[in-house]
Amino acid sequence: MNKALRQLMASLADRYETASFIKDDPSWFMHQVSDPLDQEMTAFLAMCLSYGSRQQFLPKIEQLMNMAQWHPYNWIASGTFDHALTPSPQCFYRLYTFADIHALLTALHDLLRSYGTLGHFAQNAAGKADKKAEDTTDVEAVLSAFATYFRQRGIKGLVPMPYTSVCKRPCMFLRWMVRSGSPVDLGLWSDFIDKRHLFIPLDTHVMQTANKLHLDIGKTNGWRAVVALTRLMREVFPDDPARADYALYGYDIDTSTENK
Repeated sequence: MNKALRQLMASLADRYETASFIKDDPSWFMHQVSDPLDQEMTAFLAMCLSYGSRQQFLPKIEQLMNMAQWHPYNWIASGTFDHALTPSPQCFYRLYTFADIHALLTALHDLLRSYGTLGHFAQNAAGKADKKAEDTTDVEAVLSAFATYFRQRGIKGLVPMPYTSVCKRPCMFLRWMVRSGSPVDLGLWSDFIDKRHLFIPLDTHVMQTANKLHLDIGKTNGWRAVVALTRLMREVFPDDPARADYALYGYDIDTSTENK
């Protein structure tokens, strides 16, 4: 990556990583609650539903939060959700029924009974990565642990697996949880997950932006592209590659505005 592009990325990150980013973003919800336990649970639920059009999924996240009376941790941990949400075959959002959401909440309830919090579950997974001889980072271990946990309980699409998908939403969730000192990201897990290991949340828009910038990340929108793009962004942000997510977003906004 040439010097001019590195400078552009740094400048865009400075300009777009601001509190105004939160508006109309799924991260908005976790900023509406104050208890860290509610924040991480809100972030997780928002992550699960953040696909498709924002105009469609943001109201669905809000619907779930309203059902939880904006205290999702106790709502799930106490099992109160079981009375508020009937596991019916009726569609909740796109491919997922109320029964699917109920199954997700039941799995989260069981996770909280075993580990206490989502953070403790993630910390346990990250700790296992530290003890392995392989080149598995704490972030990869946590992504795999969450996906495996829910997959074993019949829940797949809501919590995708790394390596076999771009895993965009979980990568976004970990950005929220790990990066500290940000007006957007909470950094609740910054003491046990290294932000240097975070991946860029990759979707079609980010892939198109990378192509506009002539970044060589391959032509396939898969996990290899995630790794390749993150590696390139480490040239700009060596200690915090996920910060490039704001720069890529900003570049897309700037170029879209110029073309109008």
